[in-house]
Amino acid sequence: MKLVQFPLAIGVALVAAKGQCANPWKAPGPNDFRGPCPMLNTLANHGFLPHNGRNITKETTIHAMGSALNFNESLASLMFQMAVIANPEPNATFFTLDQLNVHNVLEHDASLSRTDAFFGNNHVFNETIFKETKVYWTEPILDANMLANSKLARQINSKAFNPNYTFTETVENFSLGEVAAPIVAFGNLDAVTVNRTLVEYFFENERLPTELGWSTRSEVITIDIIQRLTQAIGDAANLITPSKAVASTRRRNLHAGLFA
Repeated sequence: MKLVQFPLAIGVALVAAKGQCANPWKAPGPNDFRGPCPMLNTLANHGFLPHNGRNITKETTIHAMGSALNFNESLASLMFQMAVIANPEPNATFFTLDQLNVHNVLEHDASLSRTDAFFGNNHVFNETIFKETKVYWTEPILDANMLANSKLARQINSKAFNPNYTFTETVENFSLGEVAAPIVAFGNLDAVTVNRTLVEYFFENERLPTELGWSTRSEVITIDIIQRLTQAIGDAANLITPSKAVASTRRRNLHAGLFA
């Protein structure tokens, strides 16, 4: 089975019972690094990653993801490996959140909540872009189709108006993982659904929605779960519908020729 790529953005922080977050939220300061990934920013805001957004090592990532969404160690390690490539230093052993801002390394066009790099700041939450995304979230419970529709709409808009629009197969794999991330963090893994209110709160505040009653799941998250959810989003984003065989209502007359 092909390994589906997915972003570090999937992780969330561990919360204690009764909706009380084990790591209180604190807004970033002027000297703190933040990147284009709302979930990594959230982890830093809650202190599961360094609050200054710097020196994020493999050990730090494993601890944060394990303490957060209950990722197993191999999955958390893989996510670190995908992010550390953003550090231009040879044989880097850490990355910073601002290194993720470099266009077309991990950050890409057609984000659900950020503007394209061509138009300006590609890493700060953009309310106008997010409103465009939310148009396709038409019910209180989001499913794979609604999330996929918002992804497709952002791509079409970007392709139409960004002369430098770039969306490679690698980017597509990352994008599918990003769109699946809210389900991993806040949703029903079996039904592939998620409460829209929780997702909106998370994006708009870069904060875990414990105030809304959310708490972390106990199930260990593995790459198999990520692949299944990503595949569900990919299937929903496919604009080709299945063909249906149409039975002939007329008996074939072999003496009438091919076009009878």
